[in-house]
Amino acid sequence: MKCGFCGYEFAEEDGIRGCGKCGMPGSCRMIRCPRCNYENPPEPAVVKKIKKLLKKS
Repeated sequence: MKCGFCGYEFAEEDGIRGCGKCGMPGSCRMIRCPRCNYENPPEPAVVKKIKKLLKKS
């Protein structure tokens, strides 16, 4: 995924999940960039599939 703030590309698994600092009730689905800590929404499944198909080509 690509950070919406700094443009750094990283694997969703490498991002920081559920920091617990925002006070959002339930589970926070935001993923923080490992470089700048900007909170990004997770990539939709459709985007992940398209990226996978493009990598195979």
